[in-house]
Amino acid sequence: FAFQGPSLKQFMDIFSLPEMTLLSSVIDYFITHGIEFDQVHLYKDISDAIRDVHVKGVMYKWIEKDMEQYILHGDEIYAVLNRLVNHKKKLFLITNSPFSFVDKGMKHMVGKNWRDLFDMVIVQADKPNFFTDRRKPFRKLDDKGSLQWDKINQLEKGKIYKEGNLFDFLRLTGWRGSKVLYFGDHLYSDLADLMLRHGWRTGAIVPELETEIRIINTEQYMHSLTWQQALTGLLERMQMYQDAESKQVLLEWMKERQEIRSLTKNLFNPQFGSIFRTFHNPTYFSRRLVRFSDIYMASISWLLNYDVNFTFYPRRTPLQHEAPLWMDQLCTGCMKTPFLEEMVHIR
Repeated sequence: FAFQGPSLKQFMDIFSLPEMTLLSSVIDYFITHGIEFDQVHLYKDISDAIRDVHVKGVMYKWIEKDMEQYILHGDEIYAVLNRLVNHKKKLFLITNSPFSFVDKGMKHMVGKNWRDLFDMVIVQADKPNFFTDRRKPFRKLDDKGSLQWDKINQLEKGKIYKEGNLFDFLRLTGWRGSKVLYFGDHLYSDLADLMLRHGWRTGAIVPELETEIRIINTEQYMHSLTWQQALTGLLERMQMYQDAESKQVLLEWMKERQEIRSLTKNLFNPQFGSIFRTFHNPTYFSRRLVRFSDIYMASISWLLNYDVNFTFYPRRTPLQHEAPLWMDQLCTGCMKTPFLEEMVHIR
């Protein structure tokens, strides 16, 4: 992830993965074979190629030929949607994909009657312009996906609509403010405008979260992180001792802490570490995630672990001037690290 700037591209969603992979592969090929290239030209050509594959529908045709390989059956997704419908929740789908692809994909994942679960289905929405541009009106599609010519004065359940814009959507549905919860996998294209300008609740889908949670629940990670924090506390408190023997101990602790920091980072990814942290600091992606989403999860199916009326309360995290208080109240038992009890006398 890189800062958005005049000459830097920010990759922020699942769709970015193949683009990054292709860029890396082509650059590696050019460097390996001694081919000179202009980075701007290379990026533009690859971006244009990916856009053409997407816009012209080639990607959809490839996926439709082999649904089993590319799209999972969604028993849990159906369970989530069905539970929400049974609790009288209104469901809507806004996607940039064409109707034929959405229909085949949803039938594969959810079942042939998937449309019965949704009050509104909007395809080829052209997000993020859908959220900001008032000019495109909604158009209705028939059951075969062909465009109709009538003016849209209401959005009917069971019908399929194309394009449109959020302002007409709000006007025609009356769904406004914090009673709406919208899920998306791109922080800017899906969530930012909805939260900042329209006050919707937002949920971010971050598939990498599943792997990261599995890692932080391992004994190795918990042991490393807790010992690292303990060493940090020792260094902070004991650095005022400047005699030769104390300095040597402090140097050894600093070296050990640095080794543990690298080990902890490498548990996630040897090149980049966690997508949520750079050592102890949140990544840029993590800061944007917290800014633009009320809740985040690896899959919407994780909602099955909670009652429909469950309230997720934000956690209080320490500010820098609060940190000493939090360290003094550290609960050793909850970390499952008995060896810390042996360190109580050090504190």
